[in-house]
Amino acid sequence: MRFPLLPTLLIGLFLPLITMAQPLTQTVRGVVVDQSLQTPIPGATVVLQTATPARGTLTDTDGSFRLAGVPVGRQTLRISFVGYKDALLANVVVDAGKELVLTVALEEAIGQLAEVTVKPTVEKDKPLNEMATVSARTFSVEETQRFAAAVNDPARMATAYAGVVGASDGNNTIVIRGNTPNGLLWRMEGVEIPNPNHFANVGTASGGISILSAQLLANSDFMTGAFPAEYGNALSGVFDLRLRRGNNQKPEHTIQAGVLGIDVSSEGPFSKRYKGSYLFNYRYSTLGLLSRLGLDVGTGVTTFQDVSFNVYLPTAKAGTFTLFGFGGLSSQNTDAVRDSTVWRASYERYDDRFTANTGAVGATHAINIGPRAFLKTVFSGSGYQNRYQSDYLTEQYRPELRYREQYTIRKAIASSTLTYKLTSQHTIRAGLIGSQIGYTLARDEWAADQERVVTTVRVPGQSTVTLQAFGQWNYRLSEQLTVNAGLHYLRLFLNGSDALEPRGSVRWSFRPGQSLSLGYGLHSQTQNPAVLFATSPGVGQRSNQALGFTRSHHVVLAYDRRLTDQLRLKAETYYQSLFNIPVSADTADSFSIINFLDGLSTDKLVNSGTGRNYGLELTLEQFLNKGVYFLLSSSLYRSEYRGSDQIWRSSRFDGRHATSFLAGKELATGDRGLFRNGTIGLNIKLTYYGGYRETPVDLAASQERGATVRYDDLAYTVQLPNYFRTDVRFSWKKNRPRSTRTLSLDVQNVTNRQNVFGRYFDPQTGTTRTSYQTGLLPVLSYRVAF
Repeated sequence: MRFPLLPTLLIGLFLPLITMAQPLTQTVRGVVVDQSLQTPIPGATVVLQTATPARGTLTDTDGSFRLAGVPVGRQTLRISFVGYKDALLANVVVDAGKELVLTVALEEAIGQLAEVTVKPTVEKDKPLNEMATVSARTFSVEETQRFAAAVNDPARMATAYAGVVGASDGNNTIVIRGNTPNGLLWRMEGVEIPNPNHFANVGTASGGISILSAQLLANSDFMTGAFPAEYGNALSGVFDLRLRRGNNQKPEHTIQAGVLGIDVSSEGPFSKRYKGSYLFNYRYSTLGLLSRLGLDVGTGVTTFQDVSFNVYLPTAKAGTFTLFGFGGLSSQNTDAVRDSTVWRASYERYDDRFTANTGAVGATHAINIGPRAFLKTVFSGSGYQNRYQSDYLTEQYRPELRYREQYTIRKAIASSTLTYKLTSQHTIRAGLIGSQIGYTLARDEWAADQERVVTTVRVPGQSTVTLQAFGQWNYRLSEQLTVNAGLHYLRLFLNGSDALEPRGSVRWSFRPGQSLSLGYGLHSQTQNPAVLFATSPGVGQRSNQALGFTRSHHVVLAYDRRLTDQLRLKAETYYQSLFNIPVSADTADSFSIINFLDGLSTDKLVNSGTGRNYGLELTLEQFLNKGVYFLLSSSLYRSEYRGSDQIWRSSRFDGRHATSFLAGKELATGDRGLFRNGTIGLNIKLTYYGGYRETPVDLAASQERGATVRYDDLAYTVQLPNYFRTDVRFSWKKNRPRSTRTLSLDVQNVTNRQNVFGRYFDPQTGTTRTSYQTGLLPVLSYRVAF
């Protein structure tokens, strides 16, 4: 059959324009489950409220639902079922590049919803763990991607919250309510994981760049004190991370390139007939790649790579299995310039070699035992290795060893948790956690008085076991009053230390949109292995093997008020009393482990130190509404301690005040013009807090020793200048028929302010010098999801 030429040409010319004018859509699907038992809820109603007219569907026998043809952009879903509180998911992001797959947990109501009308409200800050009442909130992956300066990092994102401040621009170390950063617990899928950061130092909970991929994380919880009984071996805070499942119906991929690295992510089903899925992500540092290509990237070469994965394996009757894990390799090598005429400071004549490798793998099994019980068991293995060597260049440019350190930790964990729901009012959760930990420590350093390198730490290989047990009870007397009570037990078999810790909280919604909460927790934390085992050769015994736990009482009183459906006000006041803190055993001085940023000490210590943190926190937050959001948080606090000299002092982290303002605007570009089917994001973050404290340098003693010596009797009496930083983020997301592309630019410290990090003695010049934090840093990224 022949077609007329002119009509054929017109159709060929205008058909692409007609196609592009059609609105872009995507499929939204997922599963609806009981919050406590994770059992599927068949017959639940899922309504797309932003559609005109509203449309919806019902969940199948396995709790799953599917909504096809949902327009891209921000959408709102309402999920309801008789006997449960409605859930309102506002402003969820629907992109053309990937299906939106949700897991929606409904909270069982007390009484029948047929008798009481319950208005669903947006509760984006409510923690996923229903037994966390105070100092806890959920955070989303979308927030780590949207907030200025967060760069997909949960720890950096958390500095926007009240009571949380960064310790250094060069890494993601966070200080929570004046506590040492090492009091933080990282958990993934219900078990403790090693520090999940690149370039981490000995005994720390932070590093330079997060290993965790935003592609794998699901909504997770962050807690800053008085946390429930299931969380142990931590003093300051908890990141309780959850992993999302890969798409089990169609393959999807993401490629991202930027200043930090090249990312490749892939997910999909194993077969069309099986509901299992895989999800993995791999990243290689951009600077490392450029260096391998032969390009000059400066005096130092910084490289890292990481991989993370989550494999979902459901069965018909034996429950659900998953395999998960992550691993990261990082190194930083710096060579001094072989020209003594350009050396202005002592650090410029050192060759440094630093390596930090870490990883964890785990397997979970989850099964419902009858209609009221849910059992989850996890087995995991992890390892961490840190190596550092520093060589001093002589006048003849010959390297001489000045410092060498190697630290290795291996851990195996078995955990089992049973959740039992007696009624809609009573839920009990109990569990056991066993850990076997092995260590290898070695350190050689320059002794200036002997003018030679001496071995200061040598532990060829040791191991120990810890046991944790917990039980907690959630009692909902009414929709307005909830009580949580629990006990946590921790034992360290190395020296027989143990602790029984009561935990409890109560939440009272005394008026619609207003509530009061009170929480208490006794918390304990084992000492870092480098403190327990590190012993100088010749001592003949592990000098700190007998050290017990550092412990604290933590009390929190909170007031929440919902000003509108999108605007919340929260105030929390707290008091934390710390005791059993390791301090010097043989001398009366100011030393205390709570001022540590890392964790290796060979000094003889004893558990006789004390400390206290107290303060007031205010948060005013508007969740994203009509394209606008903001988060204003402010804290007034004190952080004090007492060493073996029995003198109360400000701690290193006693900044006294902290304020953060985060805001952003999203502009939808419509379906016409060059920027059609896109979203422009403008975000800003302002940070202002009191400077940390340091001990002044004793210049005369430093000149005599050739190294930094400080006045011990003036410990932490000098406060550094107040810290101020401005970060901005620009992004442009464009949806196409089968892909979503996002171009973003994070400009950190946009004003290039020189914030002071600290002061030290420089043997090269014989003077005291000041070190500064990171200046202006642009982070450019381009991501394609398809």
